[in-house]
Amino acid sequence: MKYIVGYPVRENRDFLNTVIQNKNAISEVYFSWGDLPNGRSSRSTLEEHTAFENQIRQREDLKRLSREGFRFNLLFNANCYGKDSQSRAFFNGIGNLTDYVQSEFGLQSVTTASPLIAKFIKENFEGIDVRASVNMEIGSIEGASYVANYFDSFYVKRECNRHLPTLIRLRQWCDDNGKEMYLLANSGCLNNCSAHIFHDNLVAHEAEISAMDNGYQFKGVCWDFLSDENNLEKWLQRTNFIRPEDIDLYEKIVPSVKLATRVNSAPSRVLTAYVGKRYRGSVMELLEPNHSGIFYPNYIENANFDKGFASRVMNCDKNCEECSFCTEVMRRACIKLADDPSVKA
Repeated sequence: MKYIVGYPVRENRDFLNTVIQNKNAISEVYFSWGDLPNGRSSRSTLEEHTAFENQIRQREDLKRLSREGFRFNLLFNANCYGKDSQSRAFFNGIGNLTDYVQSEFGLQSVTTASPLIAKFIKENFEGIDVRASVNMEIGSIEGASYVANYFDSFYVKRECNRHLPTLIRLRQWCDDNGKEMYLLANSGCLNNCSAHIFHDNLVAHEAEISAMDNGYQFKGVCWDFLSDENNLEKWLQRTNFIRPEDIDLYEKIVPSVKLATRVNSAPSRVLTAYVGKRYRGSVMELLEPNHSGIFYPNYIENANFDKGFASRVMNCDKNCEECSFCTEVMRRACIKLADDPSVKA
């Protein structure tokens, strides 16, 4: 399996070195550019360096990766671009940036959640793969067919990761229609989140929002849901991540899987775990978002999962209200830090 990894928002020399050391396992490196809204937090005010310094650093890093032979994916995957969404000036800027990245570093693909950006790239940049963002939540043949004229490939809806029949149907449709599909392996989002679109819209406008006198902060409804002790045991049942140990089950379905590493606190750990196809430690540490803080002092030990977990949940009927399998797996995998012999007092 090949991996699509994200260039980190914050400077991380160790991760860059890890990426280069594992370049044979990496099909693409994806990144956003400057302060252009994208699908993840990237405000320069959250970092030690100025926006100008960050841009210089990113350019130098991409040059280094380009010399190493990496392929690049440019993100235009914000959920909203506000008043600019259809403006000529906006598309002129998109075109200039795409042309710059392509000429300076090489550019193989673009990921976007905007059908209009997809149309613009296809009409003006021959040879660039135009990919639908996972935030478009394409999880059916109908959903893929509606935008087939806009996109060459797409990320499958997160919730489909553990439903083999759906993945097989989508794979066949792609083969029949000259398309490609990919998966996001390490999302920590809860399935069918009712506030996902709202949250993605906030992220797209975070620079404007941060400048306001705000009455509320929003981290996501997942934090409130899991903070209720009655819901803690539902976490595994309500998530969709793929464990490193189970990645081979997807080998014939997709050519590559995406790893969320742009804002993870330890992206090298994530990449190493998936390339090595094993990990010992809290499985939540591999995910974005990481809900470990809610479970403390307990954690879900990845090495304690049942060996047949993925095969079972990929083929089950999803009647979770009457099935306790995921709950039982989670109970067996749960460790309290005080009881873990590897944790010294």
